[in-house]
Amino acid sequence: AAMSHAEMGKFNISPDEDSSSYSSNSNDFSYPYPTKPAAMKSRYADIDPENQNFLLDSNVGKKKYETQYHPGTTSFGMSVFNLSNAIVGSGILGLSYAMANTGIALFVILLLFVSIVSLYSVHLLLKTANEGGSLLYEQLGMKAFGMAGKLAASGSITMQNIGAMSSYLFIVKYELPLVIKTFMNIEENTGEWYLNGDYLVLMVSIILILPLSLLKNLGYLGYTSGFSLLCMVFFLIVVIWKMFQIPCPMDSDIVNMTVNSTLIPLIDENITTDDMCKPKYFIFNSQTVYAVPILTFSFVCHPAILPIYEELKSRSRKRMMNVSYVSFFAMFLMYLLAALFGYLTFYGNVEPELLHTYSAYLGADVLLLIVRLAVLMAVTLTVPVVIFPIRSSITQLLWAGKEFRWWRHCAITVALLTFTNVLVIFVPTIRDIFGFIGASAAAMLIFILPSAFYIKLVKKEPMKSVQKIGAALFFLSGILVMTGCMTLIILDWTHNDASDGH
Repeated sequence: AAMSHAEMGKFNISPDEDSSSYSSNSNDFSYPYPTKPAAMKSRYADIDPENQNFLLDSNVGKKKYETQYHPGTTSFGMSVFNLSNAIVGSGILGLSYAMANTGIALFVILLLFVSIVSLYSVHLLLKTANEGGSLLYEQLGMKAFGMAGKLAASGSITMQNIGAMSSYLFIVKYELPLVIKTFMNIEENTGEWYLNGDYLVLMVSIILILPLSLLKNLGYLGYTSGFSLLCMVFFLIVVIWKMFQIPCPMDSDIVNMTVNSTLIPLIDENITTDDMCKPKYFIFNSQTVYAVPILTFSFVCHPAILPIYEELKSRSRKRMMNVSYVSFFAMFLMYLLAALFGYLTFYGNVEPELLHTYSAYLGADVLLLIVRLAVLMAVTLTVPVVIFPIRSSITQLLWAGKEFRWWRHCAITVALLTFTNVLVIFVPTIRDIFGFIGASAAAMLIFILPSAFYIKLVKKEPMKSVQKIGAALFFLSGILVMTGCMTLIILDWTHNDASDGH
């Protein structure tokens, strides 16, 4: 132990990969050993990112590391739960609809592509965090592009996560009254306060979400995340089971009813019920283009990556990548199965929200009711995991480098929850606005920021290296995705406004 990391650097021996020094994987460990003056300078000129070669005097680096970033305490399994919970969102309810508009084969191709792209993005982010020597998205932004980078990072995180939070609370607002109605056997709304979605959202926020959001560490949320995932697994099992229960040409009178009332302009009378019950593998229609953003956003978990990484026990980039592989693979399977069995139950008749499709066919079904509750629980328990990154983002912007203070921590949490509740209660068509914000922020977080930070901060790879060229292409594809999604959404709004006149 007498030999410091700096001296080991001379001999190109990689220090133990699990140590919390800033070395990345051993194969990238071939720095030319710098001259003495640079070493002297770097001890003080920490502010200048050009001199931040942490391997020079890693003892200073290490001390700084331990004071600034506490060693992680969250186990591998809990981290997987937290990350999976950050990935799986209300998007799972829309996947069958996406599949009905892409066909099975195209859906699988797109889902694979999106999950690989998101993993690549996580890889870029972790590598940049190791090189840039910070586990905060905003700090990386600051080191890469100064204040503009910091604002871009915290703005995107805040927008994306407030969007996600409000979409979750929206589900609570619309689904919970229905659940309570069915439970209490109330047919029509008699105006009781407990059937009012607005009051219910407030109550859920105060009683359930607030206490969980006030926790200081993400690690504790591993338990609620685990429970939330169990709820989603239960939802999945019911979707699979119902497929065997609901016969395909659904009770013909229901089908005739729907055909006669709503689908006449869409369906030729000559289509036999047989044809409605054959799975299609490739479908291209006006809705196909929407499948891409639905799928892209179903894997956005990037704001949560660094907080989870920071709290990972015996932290190393490889270990965090393993957490990501496990989480992404599990969620890939879950998404695929939920979409597939939902689609194979209703084929072309899937509505954009899967649970509504079931209630349309089954009416008040006890099992369905429990599934609704499970999804509500899952969604509610995801909100605290989503609040975490926004809170750290705001703290980073306004109180960077200050000591942790409980009153500040609580004030920000309460303010965020209040703001989201106000949005959910008072803005009627908030979803469109958030579709738009989500399209921009998600593209920023998945594609644009990780690749831009990587290109700027990972100094040891030349611009012509495969990694840098890959990152540059990734950056460009992000710009494409962003402009594409924006254009589609705006076109859809103008088209809808013209057609329904609202």
